[in-house]
Amino acid sequence: MWPKDPSSLLHKGEATRRASFLELFFDLVLVFALTRVVARAVEDLTGRAAIHQPEAVFAGAAKTVFLLLTLWAVWQSTAWTTSRYDPYQPLVQLIVLVTLVASMVMGVAAPRAFSTDADLFVAGYLIAQLSRPLLLAIALRGHERQRLELRMLITHSAMASLWILGVFFAWSGTRLVFWLPALGIEYVAYRSGWPVPGLGRSVPDSGPIAGEHLAERYQQFFLVALGEAVLVTGLTYANGQRNPASAAAFTVTIAMSILIWRIYFYRAGQILAEAVRQSRRPARIGSSAADSHLLITSGVIITAIGFELAITHPTGHTPVPWLVVILGGPVVYLVGRSRFEHEVFNRVSPSRLVAIGLLLTLIPALLWAPPLVALASAGLVLTGVALADARRARGKPPEPPAPPM
Repeated sequence: MWPKDPSSLLHKGEATRRASFLELFFDLVLVFALTRVVARAVEDLTGRAAIHQPEAVFAGAAKTVFLLLTLWAVWQSTAWTTSRYDPYQPLVQLIVLVTLVASMVMGVAAPRAFSTDADLFVAGYLIAQLSRPLLLAIALRGHERQRLELRMLITHSAMASLWILGVFFAWSGTRLVFWLPALGIEYVAYRSGWPVPGLGRSVPDSGPIAGEHLAERYQQFFLVALGEAVLVTGLTYANGQRNPASAAAFTVTIAMSILIWRIYFYRAGQILAEAVRQSRRPARIGSSAADSHLLITSGVIITAIGFELAITHPTGHTPVPWLVVILGGPVVYLVGRSRFEHEVFNRVSPSRLVAIGLLLTLIPALLWAPPLVALASAGLVLTGVALADARRARGKPPEPPAPPM
């Protein structure tokens, strides 16, 4: 398992540019974890606390966002690892397997991560984030990349104290006081080249990377998020009360899922790998695309929460938090998709900006509308974006990528 030559761990060009089956298996575990996060969010929005204590809704929303950011940190770290190192090497596959099991534990614990299962959730996260740089630092003995893995290991080890303090010295309402700074510092360290006194720092967004592999991983994670939305939609309708209103909401959610897929893959989503290959700084555009896909997938997950709310309660008054979720999910998705389009083409389609503004305008306009109407309104806006894309492309050759970096 331990390579005799550390350089054998590095990517080998064409032979390792595609994602491995193990990475796809890992993505399936993420579907489970995301489904558990959505279940927790719906519980927060429909429980007794949501009715009698509106402030509890905002606390629940903050916790849901935090859980998504934590899962994204684990997935992104793994995706970058398999884009910098050969995903078919036994050691790298071991790292992915350990992260897979740890992510499953996090998914199991997610609904009660701030209460009874805090220890399980933190254990899964720390195992995923510490095992990877530890194993790579040992395997890369004498190689120039060893210093990077050591800095990552030191940073995650230092933040582990905050994660553990949040488990043993806090209760549900205050765990974010410890955990949020820990996660925030890790995100900042990633953006800053993992600086550690005495060991220096890396130049952010630099170094060799298998751009096509990373681009494919982002596309696959988007499909993971969209698959989770479809799964939630199907299970909610299958297990709920079937009536004309819920059937109409179910139909709208299917149509919106197709529109979300179409809008993502229309051109920019298809040629991300080519844009990375043409970029002067592939690691830079890969890092920027990570931020865009965080917004895109977050928007899809929020939209999935809105799907479940609309199918379960299609009629009646729509609480303001529900309306924000139903219309805000597509807003976040389109913001991320607009940013992604700029990374690939160095421009943003006006239709996306108009759609974002229209969705924001609809939030106060639909305060007294039922959830089904709000969901259908979001679907009509997404339909307009898809039609604008089709009209712009009609009779023209496929647009080539023009990355700005």
